[in-house]
Amino acid sequence: MAAGFVWTDAEAQQAHHQAQAAQAETKKTAVAFRPKFFTRHEFATVTLLVDLIIPKDERSGSATDAGVPQFMDFMMTDQDSRQTAMRGGLAWLDRECVTRFDKDFLTCAPAERTQVLDDISWPHKAKPEHAHGVAFFNSFRDLTASGFFTTKMGIADLQYMGNGYVPEWTGCPPAVLKKLGLGGETA
Repeated sequence: MAAGFVWTDAEAQQAHHQAQAAQAETKKTAVAFRPKFFTRHEFATVTLLVDLIIPKDERSGSATDAGVPQFMDFMMTDQDSRQTAMRGGLAWLDRECVTRFDKDFLTCAPAERTQVLDDISWPHKAKPEHAHGVAFFNSFRDLTASGFFTTKMGIADLQYMGNGYVPEWTGCPPAVLKKLGLGGETA
């Protein structure tokens, strides 16, 4: 089975801050972000893949708009086990596309990419020969979600309102208790 991506909360927070700073610097200077870990090809693949996982929609921008590729680049630095899993997974994705379509993931048509991703997106439906791709994609999808939903854009996409002040707690509303099968009785 392919190795997964594991990180501490502190490492993820540090990578998030570094990604946001890199994104701000790119906007300020108009100089494109230069990854420290990924090759150009890998970074282009990561950028495409994160946007297939979290595309732009009516509520928010895409994973790339939120800085997820930069977040991933920072997450990969200085961690050999993460680097091996990421590089191996990206290589597996390209190799699978070359085997099926005689072109790498980036140059595949959207329908071809979808075909490959559909085969590795659902672990319980995947064929055993796709085990490495499944392990990579599950970890990659988790990292994409972590990168996106820890940004201001991602939190807004969740429509998270935060903790609200409740001046007086009167208990669970009777309609909710009824729905839960508790009948609305009080002790």
